[in-house]
Amino acid sequence: MTIDELLEPNHPARAVWAYVERLDLAPLYDCIRARGRVAGRPAIDPRLLVALWLYATLSGFTSARELADLCIRHDAFRWLAGGVSVNYHTLADCRTDNLAFTEKLLTPSVEVLRQQGLIDLARIAQDGLRVRASAGAASFHRRETLERHLQEAQAEVQRLQRKLAATAADSPTPQDVATEQASASEPPSPQQEAAAMRHAEDRLERIEQALERLPEMEAKIKPDEDKEARVSTTDPQATVRKMADGGYRPAYNIEYGTACRGQVIVGVDVVTQGSDQGQLPPMLGQIENRFGESPKEALVDGGFANRKDIATVQGEKECKVYAPVPRPKKEGVNPHEPKATDSEEVAEWRKRMGTPEAKETYKDRAATAECVNAQARNRGLQQLTVRGIEKVKAIATWFAIAHNMARSFALQPQPG
Repeated sequence: MTIDELLEPNHPARAVWAYVERLDLAPLYDCIRARGRVAGRPAIDPRLLVALWLYATLSGFTSARELADLCIRHDAFRWLAGGVSVNYHTLADCRTDNLAFTEKLLTPSVEVLRQQGLIDLARIAQDGLRVRASAGAASFHRRETLERHLQEAQAEVQRLQRKLAATAADSPTPQDVATEQASASEPPSPQQEAAAMRHAEDRLERIEQALERLPEMEAKIKPDEDKEARVSTTDPQATVRKMADGGYRPAYNIEYGTACRGQVIVGVDVVTQGSDQGQLPPMLGQIENRFGESPKEALVDGGFANRKDIATVQGEKECKVYAPVPRPKKEGVNPHEPKATDSEEVAEWRKRMGTPEAKETYKDRAATAECVNAQARNRGLQQLTVRGIEKVKAIATWFAIAHNMARSFALQPQPG
C-alpha cells in the first residue's frame, strides 16, 4: 500500500490537511534559516507540524511524545506525516515557542466564517476554565525556604562557571576535581557540562521569579489569617485555587470568549488569579483589536458581576452585560431594584436582568460557554504539561484554533 491508501477518501484527517493548506504559515517558514557553511538536515515542513497538532488536539492527544509515537503506529498520523520522521522535541517546540504566530492564527479561523455570514460578534459569552498546572504541591515554599534555595542556586551556577572556565583553560581546580571524582567515575562530556549549566541557570531564574511574585501573594493574605504565602519554584506563575471538584490544586484560569452564534472562540486569555472578576473588559478589548468590532452583548456568570466592570463595559464600550444579580442579604428586598449607590449603568443592568427577555437571552450563556469548556476538557485540556503563563496561553490558543476548525467543518458545507 502507498501512504495515500492508508485512509479512506472521506477520513477527517484529509479535511484537517485541506484546512491547513489554506492557512498562511509564512511566519513559520521565515523562521527556517541556514546555519553555517555545511548543509544540514532539511527542516520539517511547518505545515506538517501544524496539521499533526490540530488533528491530535481534535483526537484528544496532548503529549508530544505520544504524538511522535502515533506518527509511527497510527494510520491517520502516518498519513499526515507522510513518512517524515518527527522528533517529539520538534513537536513540543512548534506548539509552545510560537505564541505570537499562534495568536495571529486564531484571527483568520474566525474571520473566514464571519465574512461568510456564518457567525457574528454581536453577542458573546465568556467563562473561565480552571486547568491543573504542571507544578506539584510540594514545589510551593515560604519566603525563608525560597531565599535559602536562591543562595544554593547561585552557588551552583558560580561553581559551574568556574568549572567551565577552568576546562576552557585546561586546568581544573583541585576542589572541582575532588567534587567531580566524588560524584561520578567518568568525567562529564562538554555537552553534559553545558546541559548542567542550562539546568542550573533555569533553576536560578525560576527561584528569582518566585521571589518576585511572593509580595503579590503576601498581599492577598488577610491580617487575621494565620498562614504564610507560598510560591512554586518550578512554575512561579501557577496559583493554588479551588477546583471544580472542591479540592485545592495549582492551576491556571483560561478565559475563552465565544460567539453565541456559531459557538466559535473569538478571544483567549490566561490569568493567574482565581476569580473571573475584572476579566470581561480585557476580553472585549481583545476582540475589538482582533476584528475591529466590539460585541453589543456579553453573557457571563456571577463571577464576573463586578459593578465597576459593568459600568465600564456598558458605559465606555456600549456593550450590554447579562449576568445574574446577586441575592440581597436582607429578605424581601427586590434584587432588581436599583440601589442609591448604583451608577446609571449598574441600575440599568439590575432592571434589565429582571425582565423575561433578559432571562431568555441569558440562556445562551450555558449553551455557548459551558459547551465550549466541556469540549476543551473532552479533548484533553485537563492538566497542563508546560510551565509558565506564555506557554500555557500557547496551549490554550491551540485548543481554540482546533475548536474553530471543527466548527468550520460543521458550519461550512464540505466537498464530497
